[in-house]
Amino acid sequence: MHTMKNLQGNILSSTGFVHGTLQLDAAGRIQAIEGKPLSEEQARDNGEALLLPGFIDAHVHGGAGHDIMEGGEAALHVTRLHAQHGTTSLLATTMTAPQADLDLAFAALAPLCRERPDHAARILGVHLEGPYISESRLGAQPPFARPANLEEIARLHAIAPIRLITLAPEVADNQNLIANLCAQGFRVQLGHSSGSYEQGLAAMRCGATGFTHLFNAMSPLQHRAPGMVGAALAHAPYAEIIPDLLHVHPGAIHAALRAIPGLYCVTDSTAATGMPDGQYTLGRHAVFKCQGGVRLADGTLAGSTLTMDQALRNLVQTLGLTLTDASARVSTHAANHLGVKDRGRLAVGAWADVVRLDRDLQLQAVVIEGQALAR
Repeated sequence: MHTMKNLQGNILSSTGFVHGTLQLDAAGRIQAIEGKPLSEEQARDNGEALLLPGFIDAHVHGGAGHDIMEGGEAALHVTRLHAQHGTTSLLATTMTAPQADLDLAFAALAPLCRERPDHAARILGVHLEGPYISESRLGAQPPFARPANLEEIARLHAIAPIRLITLAPEVADNQNLIANLCAQGFRVQLGHSSGSYEQGLAAMRCGATGFTHLFNAMSPLQHRAPGMVGAALAHAPYAEIIPDLLHVHPGAIHAALRAIPGLYCVTDSTAATGMPDGQYTLGRHAVFKCQGGVRLADGTLAGSTLTMDQALRNLVQTLGLTLTDASARVSTHAANHLGVKDRGRLAVGAWADVVRLDRDLQLQAVVIEGQALAR
């Protein structure tokens, strides 16, 4: 990979667009931002390349025909595929599975969390999506749900760093463990849950700060039973959403955008991402890619084939967000939720994680930690 010294174009800095130069230091961080401020309209229309923060995806199961749960070199292939679509950092996301399967996946992730291979996105850690979820809201998760176990979490965390935990607060003693988990530095999201509005609100009071793939695999909003969706819309500071326009109707996405200040986008991508139609794996499940979707044999949606560059285009071109707002939804808000201050933004001192786009938001180049990705 080629180490960059500077990048030029219309830079979306933390204070707005600047037409000028990003100067990088030898370590791959942003040393200076120099140039003339301009409006988003000017940035979109002056013919110069758009330089945005690299995308952060907090929910990645697979890609390029590989699933994180396979172990071995699967995660390497996954991170390289997503890097090609502008994802500069991500959370490798596990499935609800027996202990031995989780051990296999974590052991393979450990070295990649310590050191980023060339041409690959940075793995910031693991999103433990289950197994601490509701048996009644498995969605596409295999049937190995069980109550949360602090000893199991500590043991897995010692192998590879866990950054985010999804759990259903109504299951066994899960809700009573949230404060403990948050005190240890884990971010807790609510999801795959049949819990009530009241249980969701109580979990947030214990420290849970987000919701996993909002609207999907959770109790819906009804006017006399607001459910987990109602708790999220009324109180959540953060939530994930999958903007592939298949998992969530655009109208529901707009409702969430108005309600949740830190709503951020994830792909929930599977091994089928970047691959032709056919059969793939998702944990212990066989899944089938057809007509742009990924489903179990019974038709249940099973993750997606979305990439973050397409998520950005969907936000701007279909949902009508400004590019500034859309960029925050695919980068900055996820970084803020995870407590990552030096990614998800173009600012002095931050890592030089940058995507270069044309006026139609087609990806032209990707820079990860100051190194240009071969494309």
